[in-house]
Amino acid sequence: MTEQETFYVTTPIYYPSGHMHIGHTYTTVAADTITRFKKMTGFKTYFLTGTDEHGQKIERSAKQAGLEPKEYIDGIVEETKALWKLMNIEYDDFIRTTDERHIKTVQLIFRKLFEQGDIYKGSYEGQYCTQCEAFWTSSQILDGNLCPDCKRSTELVEEESYFFRMSKYQDWLIEYIRSHPDFIQPPSRANEMLQNFLLPGLQDLSVSRTTFTWGIPVDFDPKHVIYVWIDALSNYISALGYGTDQDDLFQEFWPAQVHLVGKEIMRFHTIYWPILLHALGLPLPKQIFGHGWLLFGSDKMSKSKGNVVYSQPIIERYGADALRYYLMREMTFGMDGNYTNEAFLTRTNADLANDLGNLVSRTVAMVEKYFDGIVPIPSEYLEVDLELIEVAKKLPMQFEREMNDLQFSNALQEIWKLIAACNRYIDMTQPWILGREDSGKSRLSTVLYVLSECIRFVAVCIGPVMPGTPQRIYEQLGLDDLMFKTWNSLHSFGLLPSGIKVKKGEALFPRADITKELEALAQGQEDKPIKPQTEVEESLPTVKPIIGIDEFEKLDLRVAKVISCEEVPKSDRLLKFLLQLGDETRTVVSGIAKFYDSENLVGKNVVLLANLAPRKIRGIMSEGMILSAATHEDTALVLLSTQGDITPGSRIS
Repeated sequence: MTEQETFYVTTPIYYPSGHMHIGHTYTTVAADTITRFKKMTGFKTYFLTGTDEHGQKIERSAKQAGLEPKEYIDGIVEETKALWKLMNIEYDDFIRTTDERHIKTVQLIFRKLFEQGDIYKGSYEGQYCTQCEAFWTSSQILDGNLCPDCKRSTELVEEESYFFRMSKYQDWLIEYIRSHPDFIQPPSRANEMLQNFLLPGLQDLSVSRTTFTWGIPVDFDPKHVIYVWIDALSNYISALGYGTDQDDLFQEFWPAQVHLVGKEIMRFHTIYWPILLHALGLPLPKQIFGHGWLLFGSDKMSKSKGNVVYSQPIIERYGADALRYYLMREMTFGMDGNYTNEAFLTRTNADLANDLGNLVSRTVAMVEKYFDGIVPIPSEYLEVDLELIEVAKKLPMQFEREMNDLQFSNALQEIWKLIAACNRYIDMTQPWILGREDSGKSRLSTVLYVLSECIRFVAVCIGPVMPGTPQRIYEQLGLDDLMFKTWNSLHSFGLLPSGIKVKKGEALFPRADITKELEALAQGQEDKPIKPQTEVEESLPTVKPIIGIDEFEKLDLRVAKVISCEEVPKSDRLLKFLLQLGDETRTVVSGIAKFYDSENLVGKNVVLLANLAPRKIRGIMSEGMILSAATHEDTALVLLSTQGDITPGSRIS
């Protein structure tokens, strides 16, 4: 490239309703992987991720937790950033839809579309799903009032609304998709959008709400808040400074090369977003790639099913690179994939411990044994050497082709072809026999040099997927000079300097005892809090998964007597309790001020979840959770108590 090309990639902005699970990790690792590869191959890159923080669901959850929405979200966002750091994710920007920079851009976009006649005021009546934040027509609703996506109950909503003229741009978008076959990938997603949504005809889209307040207000009509899709989708340009006098990033990086999204939100990204951009007179992203779901044992992960997998326990035991490798290797990007702990451990043992780890370990050990740890100067190359060298020389081109197509699994397969060829080469050349006699040393020098150079090729290529592993390999090879660790250094075979000193280190990936590790992983996921203390599992009263007596016995439920109770300053929802449990006292904060006067609770017995991890709320360390029952509509709440007088601290079973 004579002039440095740019590459802008985005993940969807995630909805911060709780811990990010391995499905979120999958998308973010993919974005990080392609960004690292493009940067390595000479592009100027920009990688955006973030959180979608408005809407009725967040507002309700925060209310039930006794917190303001922003306060409710902040902790989850910090946890998300910590997870991305743990996963070795290097994003350039983390956009929050509560950021002032985003709010101003969204209001500007809304006003511009209104002034040019693409947004108009009307009224809306229809079934609304809070969970999906989507309106549905009577023909789309299932069994009377069930959302066709999540199968939860919808609510009949009638309200004044602003509408976007989607129907105006329908024919243009159909033609655009047909004339730009790479725009929506994989191709099956494009066909789905055409057949299911565009060709049957688009309805104008409701883009404002008046029934809740947690959103970006329409600046010229503040009783309306801007509805989710104009708000959320605009993050891809608000983060770049669109519409401001600080739009250098927008001028440099827009249009994006690729938006990576899950297939469940393809409709919004391939229909609403292109039309919105076209109406603004802006170019469309080059590609929108809808990847499949990461399933658990062939079933979609769901908190209500109790089959959600979290990344942190896996990383703590095996490192981020092992998990990143599995996610990028196991699934064909674009299709549904499957995660099980057993499959993860099996692939880690086979690919990382046996294939890669043993290759590095054996090679370095033989250089140490036969050449005092000094990488030898190769002698004449024989046919068997040239065959392996040819595999190595072809790797960069094959790897680059697959990476550019976002086929991460195929790209890794190309690397592992070289690793497998190296292991076969060892069996064919039998260096342990060559090393027995001085007469074999010349031939052995070639064998070990070729292996060492092939390992360098592998280390460079795996960097985008496994960013922590290459340096560990370079250290064992004794390779310090950066020039031998670059993509350009793979243009020629034989650049590895002879004379450098290797140093055998710890195993790159120790082999796991699968039976023991399965037990450890199950326990780790079990012990991991599925949600923060403030998160509400569902907005609807669904039955949670069946548990065994062992799980129930982990809950330490106690009778507690209210010694004192007072309102928390600057909050109209929180009460601060001092509770007696036998010989100890506990401070607990609870969001029930709407339903109880503090002075009426003193002396009463309540039920306390006593072994819940402490959490700071409004600067007060809350040491447990007082249990209560509430209606779905939040119109009533009753504290759980006991019949008759019972000693504080008594265990409930």
